[in-house]
Amino acid sequence: QVELLESGGGLVQAGGSLRLSCVAFGNAFILTYMGWYRQAAGKQRELVAQITSSGTTSYADSVRGRFTISSDNAKNTVYLQMNSLQPEDTGLYYCNAEGSRLGKRFNAWGQGTQVTVSS
Repeated sequence: QVELLESGGGLVQAGGSLRLSCVAFGNAFILTYMGWYRQAAGKQRELVAQITSSGTTSYADSVRGRFTISSDNAKNTVYLQMNSLQPEDTGLYYCNAEGSRLGKRFNAWGQGTQVTVSS
C-alpha cells in the first residue's frame, strides 16, 4: 500500500507565499506521476499542477506563472511552491500519485492540507 502525506498549508495574506510538500511512503513502489488538486468550498476538485517522473510539468491556467511544481524522486516527494497567492486560491489541497507496486498500478490520494488566503 502506498500512502501520501501532505504538509505546508496554512493561513496567508493575499500576495504571500506557501510551499506544500507531499511524501509518498510504502514499499516496493515506483511513481510515474504526482500532482496537486484543490477543492474550494462548494466547488469540484480541480487539478492545479502535475509532474511526471521524467520531470514534465503542466499547470492550470489559473496558477500558471505563480505556482511551481517540483519533485525529488529519491525522496518520493513532490512540492508546490505557491507565490502571489489570492483569495481564490483558498481551498483544501490534495496530493495525488500514480505508479506501480508489485506489478499492479495504483492511484493514491492524501488527506489534504488547508490553504487559506485572506484579502
